[in-house]
Amino acid sequence: MLNNLTDTEEGDGGAQSQGDSIPKESSPFINSSDAAAEKSQQYDGKNMALFEEEMDTSPMVSSLLSSLANYSNLPQGSKEHEEAENNEAESSRKKPVKAPQLGTLMGVYLPCIQNIFGVILFLRMTWLVGIGGVVGTFVIVTMCCTTTMLTAISMSAIATNGVVPAGGSYYMISRSLGPEFGGAVGICFYLGTTFAGAMYILGAIELLLIYIAPQAAIFPLEGLEGPEAEAALLNNMRVYGTILLTSMATVVFVGVKYVNKLALVFLACVILSILAVYAGVIKTGIDAPDFPVCLLGNRTLVWKTFDVCSKTVETANGTVTTQLWSMFCDSPFLNATCDKYFTANNVTRIQGIPGVASGILSENLFGTYYEKGDLIARTNMDSVEDQDDPLTNANRYVLADIASFFTLLVGIYFPSVTGIMAGSNRSGDLRDAQKSIPVGTIAAITTTSLVYMSSVILFGACIDGVVLRDKFGEGVHGNLVIGTLAWPSPWVIVIGSFFSTCGAGLQSLTGAPRLMQAIAKDGIVPALRIFGHAKANGEPTWSLLLTACICEIGILIASLDLVAPILSMFFLMCYMFVNLACALQTLLRTPNWRPRFKFYHWALSFLGMSLCLTLMFLCSWYYAIVAMVIAGSIYKYIEFAGAEKEWGDGIRGLSLSAARYALMRLEEGPPHTKNWRPQLLTLVSTDAEQNVEQPRLLSLTNQLKAGKGLTIVGTALVGTFLENYEQSQRAEQALRKLMETEKVKGFCQVTVSSNLRDATSHLIQASGLGGLKHNAVLVSWPRNWRQGDEHQTWRNFVELVRETTAADLALLVPKNVAAFPSNGERFTEGHIDVWWIVHDGGMLMLLPFLLRQHKVWRKCKMRIFTVAQLDDNSIQMKKDLTTFLYHLRIDAMVEVVEMHDSDISAYTYEKTLVMEQRSQMLKQIKMTKTEREREIQSITDSSRGSIRRKNPAAVTTQLSVSEEPPAGSEEEKPEEEVQLIHDSTTPASPATPATPLTPAEGVQSPGTQVQMTWTEKCDGEPAKPPGAATPEGIKDLFNMKPEWENLNQSNVRRMHTALRLNEVIIKKSSEAKLVLLNMPGPPKNRTGDENYMEFLEVLTDGLNRVLLVRGGGREVITIYS
Repeated sequence: MLNNLTDTEEGDGGAQSQGDSIPKESSPFINSSDAAAEKSQQYDGKNMALFEEEMDTSPMVSSLLSSLANYSNLPQGSKEHEEAENNEAESSRKKPVKAPQLGTLMGVYLPCIQNIFGVILFLRMTWLVGIGGVVGTFVIVTMCCTTTMLTAISMSAIATNGVVPAGGSYYMISRSLGPEFGGAVGICFYLGTTFAGAMYILGAIELLLIYIAPQAAIFPLEGLEGPEAEAALLNNMRVYGTILLTSMATVVFVGVKYVNKLALVFLACVILSILAVYAGVIKTGIDAPDFPVCLLGNRTLVWKTFDVCSKTVETANGTVTTQLWSMFCDSPFLNATCDKYFTANNVTRIQGIPGVASGILSENLFGTYYEKGDLIARTNMDSVEDQDDPLTNANRYVLADIASFFTLLVGIYFPSVTGIMAGSNRSGDLRDAQKSIPVGTIAAITTTSLVYMSSVILFGACIDGVVLRDKFGEGVHGNLVIGTLAWPSPWVIVIGSFFSTCGAGLQSLTGAPRLMQAIAKDGIVPALRIFGHAKANGEPTWSLLLTACICEIGILIASLDLVAPILSMFFLMCYMFVNLACALQTLLRTPNWRPRFKFYHWALSFLGMSLCLTLMFLCSWYYAIVAMVIAGSIYKYIEFAGAEKEWGDGIRGLSLSAARYALMRLEEGPPHTKNWRPQLLTLVSTDAEQNVEQPRLLSLTNQLKAGKGLTIVGTALVGTFLENYEQSQRAEQALRKLMETEKVKGFCQVTVSSNLRDATSHLIQASGLGGLKHNAVLVSWPRNWRQGDEHQTWRNFVELVRETTAADLALLVPKNVAAFPSNGERFTEGHIDVWWIVHDGGMLMLLPFLLRQHKVWRKCKMRIFTVAQLDDNSIQMKKDLTTFLYHLRIDAMVEVVEMHDSDISAYTYEKTLVMEQRSQMLKQIKMTKTEREREIQSITDSSRGSIRRKNPAAVTTQLSVSEEPPAGSEEEKPEEEVQLIHDSTTPASPATPATPLTPAEGVQSPGTQVQMTWTEKCDGEPAKPPGAATPEGIKDLFNMKPEWENLNQSNVRRMHTALRLNEVIIKKSSEAKLVLLNMPGPPKNRTGDENYMEFLEVLTDGLNRVLLVRGGGREVITIYS
């Protein structure tokens, strides 16, 4: 048993193999060896005998502690891959894994530094300061660094709340927010990491083609202007980017050990480059470097094809024109025709890097934003120009290559603060992850934030504004702008940043496939399962191929400035959900939420989440919407098609808290009439195999509910809970399966009791929770209730009617439920007829309206019939009812049926007589022979005595039994009781109908079959029921010829009403698809229960689909808004 509990898969994120149903974190043990498993089966018979029977399921504490001590959380990452590559021959034999040894510095701090410092710092930071100004850029840096710091605090709390297996941020989010959020955010984080790889590759190619080897361009830029030059540059980026991506992917495929060995080299390049910048800043205060910039008027010139920043030069031979003159004039002579702007303005040579003590900071405090194609001009210099003259020789000037605005700068800058997850992603390699992750991550963010903030100020204080705004350094001889500041040489930055970007790209191509592999192995996204496969050494080959393909999309975009906002979206979304996870866990106060890192607060997490959301829309509102749509689509896909997972996540806890809050609110009072809808308790029966016998009852439930409100499907079982627990579980599974098939959204409940009546009563009383309780009961009509062995079924049914009335619950009883339509059927025409006889809260009006919302009944029209008595004005009734329906906003045809008083027919008397005789027969079945003979004699004496009375109209025969059933008849034989709506499997007694309207009732007595038939003669006089082949007592009863006056007159009147109503309903609604009518209540005296069933049977005789409705004692429909 211990092996089953602890034998989980080693892998990224604790991922289980292909949707394994036992996730790693659900086990009470983290890991164990075979020795620990064997040890758990051993115990000291003397000391542990008290617990020996539970030893299989509850092992000794020593085995638990042993498994914890032997636990190793090394990820399926670099170390295993290197060992697999170096020891392929021994791969089949599992080797003991060395305990992780990395500390805070090497395991968290330096990897975070390497991932945070990147291409943006070297290629775009100076441009950001020039465009946004020192103040604006400082605000951007502060906002982004604050966001990552708050996210790091939340991440530290999550990472120190127990063991975080490899998988890092994906593992933390998925286990904190559930599989849906985890999958959505995990895929977004994967896409962000993949596009980061594309950004690093584009940065490396930009460094190569612009600053290192411009002559290597496949599509030459010389002589091209405007869009043509831009297109050529982008095509070069695409070609070289694809080549570099292929090379990097090949390196990763061959083996990550090369990437890991080069990691320190790349890190050294980053640190040396940054130190070179700071050294250069210090040097400018002592001796500013000579990087001149040539201005024509106030416009910056591209210093590439001329040598001297002057129009003319004085030589020994006189004044000579320069190469600059030739660029703007048609000849080298002084009398040449030149560009108007060139002629009107002087050429000025300024120092591009005046130094930190020059006071240039004041000029760079505020930003200057450009449209695409605008001239990069110095703001504090005047120039002579005619606004009407078109711009000529545009390629001679430094131009803005893109339109710039504040939010664009945010999107471009934010990728330079990502990478804070590098430490948590290596949690399996750390000696003490719960200590190293918070300290290392927060220290790394603090360091990088200080570097970025100081860079903003120092760049603004050292470099002239026109140079800062010159993105590609065209005004400083094509040098990298940040390189001009570096000491001892610009090439330190150029070469260092090239290698660091290449290294960062390799790290992205190494990490992203493993993240995808972790998601695929978790099995939450079925479509991604193929990407969980790997080579023999665990290399995620398919995931690497997918990553390379997505990365190629970013490279085809070919612009660093366009790719950066895309990955900003995905990283921001990931960080937002890390903050949300921490805030949720803190607010919900989950018992398992016990982080070792104590410096967190839910308010900080919410602030971080708000900042992430704000930055998303600041960067690019349309990218933000696209990212949210992608995440939302993945969320819904996982919700509907993903594997079922229970990870103890915060969303589950949030649902519980929200449900508790909502239930407490519901307790404040009953719902208003406007909000009333049937909250159904559907009672079904199951057969011996625990299969539901009336599946159409759930179809009707679905049609009434349409997925709204509360639905509880309940069934009752006879026995004791201990002995029938497995049976109840099978019944519950059968209910769930049928509910899923019939698309009924709700809950199921199985109750076990000593008898079915009590079990059903318990369901009615105990179902629901707090204010979320049922207000209506749906139960099918008991078929074959007239059979003698089904006597308890109809008794239970009548008791159910009484209990719902006492509990103020509505009752819906479909008769002939097997004839009701399934959810797949469609009525193309027809009517739903409502027979509104008495008003019981408006249920009869509301139910057809709800049914017609479902596609099965949508095309049926609604008709409402009401009955007018002799004293009623039927015309006025029709007008009033039409007006009432108009105010109710219900479309229905209205008809008033007049039912005048008429004489009670002989048929009515005969029907009543048979009913009372049958009631007496049912009573006799349950009596002993002595009791039966005594009862028959009592009935005979009473009947003969009542004939002699002078007022026969007031006579009440004993055929309507006055005594209660013999005491003990139910208590002594509980096993004879039949479930409320359970159809008996014993064959029904054959009936011999005499006429179509007067079916005979076959009654099954213990050991003897009695055929009870009667006919109606032409003169209306009843015939003698035959009594042959019956016990003597029964024969005497039938041979006795009672007078009609001896019948219970109340029963006669009721039978008369039932017959008249049935006759009218048959006449008007025989073709209706469904008939709804009021269900009369049962008699207060239980001695008339048999007669009550007969009345209902007569009332609904000849109708195909009937829904008997009994209100719950409150108004459920209103005319008010």
